[in-house]
Amino acid sequence: MADRHNQSLTAIWISLISNVLLTVLKLVVGLLFASPVLVADGVHNAGDIIATVAALSSSMVSKKPADEDHPYGHGKAEVVASALVAIILVLAAFWVGVHSIGALLEPPHGGESWLALGAAALSLIWKQILYVYTIGIGRRNRSKSVLATAYDHLADVYASAAAVLGIGLGVLGERMGWDWAAYGDPVAGIIVALLVLKLAYGMAREAVDILMEKNVAADKLTEFESLIREVSDIKRVDRIRAREHGHYVTVDVRVGIPGSYTIQQGHDITRKIKQSIMDADPSVVEVLVHLNPWYEGES
Repeated sequence: MADRHNQSLTAIWISLISNVLLTVLKLVVGLLFASPVLVADGVHNAGDIIATVAALSSSMVSKKPADEDHPYGHGKAEVVASALVAIILVLAAFWVGVHSIGALLEPPHGGESWLALGAAALSLIWKQILYVYTIGIGRRNRSKSVLATAYDHLADVYASAAAVLGIGLGVLGERMGWDWAAYGDPVAGIIVALLVLKLAYGMAREAVDILMEKNVAADKLTEFESLIREVSDIKRVDRIRAREHGHYVTVDVRVGIPGSYTIQQGHDITRKIKQSIMDADPSVVEVLVHLNPWYEGES
């Protein structure tokens, strides 16, 4: 668990440093060469810094052990950060969309430079590498904060791709005399805004589901139930629920066992159920078992 935590923190720190460097690069080059799309992408990256700081803070908080005030742990801190990142992505999408629509209504801007194109291409490549790196760690460690950072990188990949397309068309249009090429950037920006909105919606919906303690996927519940039925002396599965707490899961089950069993026998069955589920799924950190009496002749 400690090793997975360190991997997650390292991934977020790398993301934070990268976002700071890319923000400075895009803003400086965009302002020097009067590239509106690169400046807009730089402002978008500045928002990513806030999102990454939130992910870093939540990751640190979520790994704190349970205490008197938070008996179920602090795992949902990552979910709060994920929701915050989703909000930042929505704002970024509106920023890109409004900027792009405004550019469509203005006369085309000229003077796109190869240096601006190179900065946008560098951002695209680096953000794609960061996305692949963070999404892998986030999925392996079930870290909502790292996954939120990964999806933030993916949104940047979309935005950088639009910048490369827009600046590239501008450079090519100037060389070839294509007046229409100047409008490639705002059109691509509008498409990117819609893609980022869709990404933000998926993140926000997942965060709300977890905060509202929605059940885990039905196939996961079926798997847990199968494991419970394999335990000897289980006569009935009355109820099974499971919910996510950020990077870990808690399971709540009610089962029927022979009513004549002693407390010790019931305790032993409870331990078997817990061990079976936790061995099968390392993300489960707690299994609450309630025993109901079962008598011969019942269904």
